[in-house]
Amino acid sequence: SGEASSVAELEGFGVDWDSKRAQWADNLDAVTRMMVEEPFAGWDGPWLKMPPRNVVPKPKQKPHPPLWVACSQPSTIELAASKGIGALSFAFIDPAEAQRRVQGYYDIIDSDGCDPAGFAVNANMAIVLPMLCHRDADVALERALEGAQFFGFALGHYYVFGTQQPGRTDIWNTFKASTSSGFASTANTLVGRDDAPPPADSNSDGVLRSGIGTPDQLRRVLREYEDAGVDQVVFLIQAGRTSHEHICESLELFAAEVLPEFAARDADAVAAKDAKCAGPIAKAMARKAPPRELSSDYSFTAKGKL
Repeated sequence: SGEASSVAELEGFGVDWDSKRAQWADNLDAVTRMMVEEPFAGWDGPWLKMPPRNVVPKPKQKPHPPLWVACSQPSTIELAASKGIGALSFAFIDPAEAQRRVQGYYDIIDSDGCDPAGFAVNANMAIVLPMLCHRDADVALERALEGAQFFGFALGHYYVFGTQQPGRTDIWNTFKASTSSGFASTANTLVGRDDAPPPADSNSDGVLRSGIGTPDQLRRVLREYEDAGVDQVVFLIQAGRTSHEHICESLELFAAEVLPEFAARDADAVAAKDAKCAGPIAKAMARKAPPRELSSDYSFTAKGKL
């Protein structure tokens, strides 16, 4: 879930900027109850009003699928922790910054600061990292860096500096003509190669480049995020004009030479984290208002037009 933070989204749906977070929180409570309550006991909030109905189908995952919220600011990551929701960061952060945000997230979980929005706590921190794997680092960058830079540029276009004419603005050509954006493809230094670790400056192209390279490079970079406490890494692969053929080659090489190391220790790492969080999560869930029971005499009479 996400509350949105651009005029393209908010104004497109007529959502008031100042109340968007309150709307998100209220509706999230309603939606999770729709998935759990049988029947849903209805809702009478400032933005959503609905009489009791049996909302079907119910999700296969019980009590409902794990909840995640898209985050770009540290404050939203803290909000995610306070509601027992997984934090999915789209900020392209380096391992040092990731460690700070992971620590802040789990400090809230561990300190009884969690008031669950759903009926299960999903204590997880994920980050997004552009990725393309090739045995030659130069080839990897040639194939994927521009697409990663374009993705970053497009985010800036919609959220920071762009002017959009729906159906007319060509963001790709605007990107190609840009020389001022930090995501413009003007640098030649191959940051992320074996002889150069990813830079600490998360505002540079370094983080964008750090997941693009050889299997050895990717293993090293992913170990840094693993050591920082990141639970999951979501790869941005299909961006810009990166070809389908190159994407498939990258995935096959990554699966053969990078993934096995991390998959082999994943179960133990997850079990250790779950054990550490079990106590705080149990206390958090004890504070959650349970599913509501609908009065047995509630009914409605059919009426309609054919």
